[in-house]
Amino acid sequence: MPSPLATPLPAFSEPALHGPTLALAAVVAALLFGLFGHGLRKLRSTDTLTALGWWAAGAVAGGAGLWAVHVAGLTSLRLPWELQARTWPLAASALVAATGLAAVLATARLPWADTPRLVVQGLGMGVLWALVQRLALVSLADPPVESRLGTGWSLLPLGLMAAVSVAALLFLFAPRWADRGRFGHRLAAAAVACGLVSGVAQATSLGSLGFVEVAQPAALARLGPLALPWVGGAAAVALMLGLFGVLIDSRAAHRHRLLTDSLNEANRRLRQQALTDPLTRLPNRLLFEEKLAEALDLVDDPAGPSDRHLAVMFVDLDGFKPVNDSFGHHAGDAVLREIGLRLQGLTRQGDVVARVGGDEFVLLAEQPGGAVGAGMLAQRVIQALAQPCHLPDGTEVRLSGSVGIVLYPQHGPAPKLLARADAAMYAAKRAGGAGFAVFEPGMEHDSRTQLEMQHELRGAIERGELALYYQPKVDGRSGQITGVEALVRWEHPTRGVVPPSVFVPVAERFGLIAPLGQWVLDAACEQLARWQALGLHMRVSINMSAHQLRQEHLLQRIRRSLMQHRVEPSLMTIEIIESVLLDDEAVAAFASLAQLGVGLSIDDFGIGYCNFALLRKLPVTQLKVDRSLFTDIQHSADALAVVDAIVKMAHALGLRVVAEGVETDEQRKMLLTLRCDELQGYLFARPMTAERLTLWAMGDEGVHRADFRPSLFAAAPATLQ
Repeated sequence: MPSPLATPLPAFSEPALHGPTLALAAVVAALLFGLFGHGLRKLRSTDTLTALGWWAAGAVAGGAGLWAVHVAGLTSLRLPWELQARTWPLAASALVAATGLAAVLATARLPWADTPRLVVQGLGMGVLWALVQRLALVSLADPPVESRLGTGWSLLPLGLMAAVSVAALLFLFAPRWADRGRFGHRLAAAAVACGLVSGVAQATSLGSLGFVEVAQPAALARLGPLALPWVGGAAAVALMLGLFGVLIDSRAAHRHRLLTDSLNEANRRLRQQALTDPLTRLPNRLLFEEKLAEALDLVDDPAGPSDRHLAVMFVDLDGFKPVNDSFGHHAGDAVLREIGLRLQGLTRQGDVVARVGGDEFVLLAEQPGGAVGAGMLAQRVIQALAQPCHLPDGTEVRLSGSVGIVLYPQHGPAPKLLARADAAMYAAKRAGGAGFAVFEPGMEHDSRTQLEMQHELRGAIERGELALYYQPKVDGRSGQITGVEALVRWEHPTRGVVPPSVFVPVAERFGLIAPLGQWVLDAACEQLARWQALGLHMRVSINMSAHQLRQEHLLQRIRRSLMQHRVEPSLMTIEIIESVLLDDEAVAAFASLAQLGVGLSIDDFGIGYCNFALLRKLPVTQLKVDRSLFTDIQHSADALAVVDAIVKMAHALGLRVVAEGVETDEQRKMLLTLRCDELQGYLFARPMTAERLTLWAMGDEGVHRADFRPSLFAAAPATLQ
């Protein structure tokens, strides 16, 4: 029988754990680590105010979440008696959770290397997790005894949490993992891992404890058993508020990233458009100059090899303009794309091919092998260009190319390389084309002359240096004047009279043909008005290129010029060369000119691409036979047959035939025999100024007495609508 004075041993109980509650605690731990990782990232911001805000929010919301994890752990304990917690010790554990997490977060701003800082943060998170759990257990009214499995066993959760925290932070922020997916995806994976380990650590540590019910607990403020879930829930709500902030920030960051990506893509496309030729997709002049500057830096690098050099080749297509004018823009574009591909096929790694003009390309070759190697490359370029090109309609055309070569540093300085390559190319073109030329000092003078001429031509209109000369057309049988052709001349103050064969190619090359053509139109209309005032109803023909026919508002500009000078439209004839008839866009514009009431003429007929079916549809009134067809007509049966066929065909279509370039009386007689309607050439008169032509036509110079054919002007002048 026991002694009545003996003290009874306390009842020792092993807790049971409520699985769903522990699972909830693991979920809260995962959310906590997600907030913790996001906060560390935001604390790296260079904006101090943003970093401070996330430090405070992370400390409060994250501390509440850490506290909620361990309060949920307390509520998972199942003992024979109801657990109660002491208020102030439990509150102290919450304070430790918030301040401790604030200290760990603050390390993100320390100027340490990445790996040491991440290790300290992970260890700090593990220690803080274990410390808050210990304080939460101490706050129980019935505190547990030591672990039933020994003191070392109680350190296992600390080690688990420290290890997984360090590993998770390294996975998130270490540079070696930066390319293993987006940060958000890595953060989610790390948070899940930390949540799972937290659940395991809690189950291990709480399951190893033993409890002894205290008969008379200390008289301190206590929370009842139902209060713990509410306290933990409130802390979890605080964590959720923090996570809501993370969600909002993440969405804002996502939108910002999308906007940034969109802006970067737009900038990339703008740069591509700014640096790439839209037709051939080759680099344009701007990008080529960038690549050239980089290559020149390598050549000039004193640390590099002393024998480094490069070659720049300027390539211009011979015969491209007739193809473009004859077959249209679509065909010309197809040719340029094909040429670009061929040139790309000749380059090596490091070489650059660019399109810098209409039919102009440049090629940068590094280490070409001196002048000999550059010449061999240029010869391959010429051979590639000489291969036939197949147009979209199946037509086969052949082109050639002229190549100018400069070598660096032999032909330096660097800023003049392109200009000197261009000068060498023009030397090759003047030599007949389909060849190459290496730069020589004398070529630069010719190139400079071209540049000076285009510069002077730009101001020639304003300075009044351009003038129209007029060459008469005469009726083949009566010798009466039927009209004149306007021919532009440039009366240069120092060069003298510059013929169109010299400055018109310059105008076409440098984009001056449009203003030049407009000046010719206005000047011709102005002169027509003057002749009308004198009672001379002179008919004037002006030439118009395919480029002019494609210009916008062509009809409106011609109409405006005719109306401004009160010129009868029937006195104006527009001439185009025969090859333009193969350009659909130009043909449509040419046909629409008939709406104005002007005459339409086909110039240089018989040397281009004859399209008799199209002639039937166009409102053409006149064909001009090129002089090359009848130069030897008095001796050549072939020439006689060709001109005879053209005249008969034109008359069958109701067209008048003009033979231009008549120089001998034998040619005149043969052409009249073939029934050519009008003749034009030096045999009758050379081009002359308007004043001289007026006197010549009126017979005041005693050279020619011309009475105008009344049938041409019997009708009253038409009114321009």
